[in-house]
Amino acid sequence: MLIQIIAGTFLAGVVSVWLAWMLCRSFLTRHPQHMLSLAAGALLATAFINLLPEAFDSDYSAKSLFLIFFLGLLTVIVLDNAEVLHRAHVLGLPSGHQRTPHEHISSAPTGRWAVLFGGGVHAFADGILIASAFLANEKLGWGAAFAVLLHEVPHHLSDLAVVGNGGSKPRKAVLKVTLAGSFTMAGGLAGYLIVGQLAGWLPMLLVLAASSFAYVALSDIIPQLNRPKGLRQTIVQLSCLLFGSLLVSAAVMVAGGHGH
Repeated sequence: MLIQIIAGTFLAGVVSVWLAWMLCRSFLTRHPQHMLSLAAGALLATAFINLLPEAFDSDYSAKSLFLIFFLGLLTVIVLDNAEVLHRAHVLGLPSGHQRTPHEHISSAPTGRWAVLFGGGVHAFADGILIASAFLANEKLGWGAAFAVLLHEVPHHLSDLAVVGNGGSKPRKAVLKVTLAGSFTMAGGLAGYLIVGQLAGWLPMLLVLAASSFAYVALSDIIPQLNRPKGLRQTIVQLSCLLFGSLLVSAAVMVAGGHGH
């Protein structure tokens, strides 16, 4: 199972950076909302179709698991707001400043280290969540890794822009962001060592992972998509969201494997 965890976290943390770099001049960069819709669909499907049903298929009561889901949401809300305040401080923005999509692309160069540090911490947490999913069920692990991959690609597009604006040459920018993304593998290894010895806690960890994925999709991604648009764009956006969820389901089916 350790090999699968390393492979899954490598896919989510490192390959996502390389894909973002290759997409820098592609169709998806010119239409970033399509990628965001794919990511939102993948994260929601992973949370509500894959992770939560697996967690509820345990000896834990539904009341306990819903409480953990609620506490997980509160935790990621606090962490997200702390990150916003820190980034606003580093970039010299007013404390009440509201974020706009990809606003930090044109921010001051001093923000690049904050972006890399924050990305590394986030990647480490992603690795733990992916490891938890793998230890519960190999199918869930690949589904979670694929969902994180789709979410991280648009995120890394912004990271590459910030680091590049900070004076780094393109290759150095890719190397730095790849290093931050590689912390996903470190998180996966830590998750394997810790979670593997706490197998009874797996349902709770799966619920926490689901709450994190749901929050990112519903609070961070989808609000960026809720802008005035025509009927055609709305249909395309909803189609991409549905396709993202189907991609995760397909990845889970193709992965195969058996639960532990």
